[in-house]
Amino acid sequence: MLPVLHVCTTCRAGTQPQDGVPVPGRVLYDRLAALPLDAVRLAGVECLSVCNAGCAAAISMPGKWSYLLGRLTPEKAEDILSFAAAYRTSKTGTVMPSKRPASLADMVLGRIPSALPGEAA
Repeated sequence: MLPVLHVCTTCRAGTQPQDGVPVPGRVLYDRLAALPLDAVRLAGVECLSVCNAGCAAAISMPGKWSYLLGRLTPEKAEDILSFAAAYRTSKTGTVMPSKRPASLADMVLGRIPSALPGEAA
């Protein structure tokens, strides 16, 4: 099973819409989609509600912590996939800062615990 990387395709990275200017989130998604996706399944979503934190994405997998990521750019696409590979192989989904590419040092905006089977709501 692969983790899912949800990329906000409507992210404007804090900019105003301009005719003829590509949406930064869509550019990031397209850049990721053009790379080999061996460690993650890519999914586009509309709005992750972190509009002032640059391009955003979320990564999740059953039984692991989920992460909300921000301050992403298309230039970091390869590093994002490196993070996804480390996330996939982590037992809990935790990828310590020392195990992340340096360009992603400040990307984690938050993390969400996994719902455990049989856990009371």
